[in-house]
Amino acid sequence: MLMPRQTTPALQVPTLQHGPYDMATDSPEHFSLLVFYRGLHCPICMKYLLELARLVPEFEKRGVKVLALSSDNQDRAEQMAQKINMPELRMGYGLALDVARQWGLYISTSRGMTSIGIEEPALFSEPAVYLLRPDGTLYYGAVQTMPFARPQFADLLGAIDFALAKNYPARGEYTGAV
Repeated sequence: MLMPRQTTPALQVPTLQHGPYDMATDSPEHFSLLVFYRGLHCPICMKYLLELARLVPEFEKRGVKVLALSSDNQDRAEQMAQKINMPELRMGYGLALDVARQWGLYISTSRGMTSIGIEEPALFSEPAVYLLRPDGTLYYGAVQTMPFARPQFADLLGAIDFALAKNYPARGEYTGAV
């Protein structure tokens, strides 16, 4: 389990139009926003990524660098990028499932064809949203076992505003006896 205020695992993935992503050298002003999505087969992911892409300028105004990523291969990631048609959204692909597991993501097995007629991969990761400090430590995390009921990006923008204005610390860091 990832712990607030602790260093997160290394993360390096190729992106479609923005060169290789390496968390260690990305250097956001305040936060990195990592949005792990299920993949091309997920209609909820498409809607979620459209909303994220629409708000990228708002995140950037707050010193937040955004990356959406999945375990999809390059071809499937390109198909998703074509569907959302938002080139300003940095999209990573090829997330190794062992790395996904290091990040605390749940892994699902294929149930075949989805409601939109796209085959699920044999194995894929479920969604998660993380905010990381520039030093790679975890500030916020939401990990899911299902594709629905995800954190809303507008709410996250408000939370970032509050955190920056109040110098609010990451919470949930206590690991001692209870």
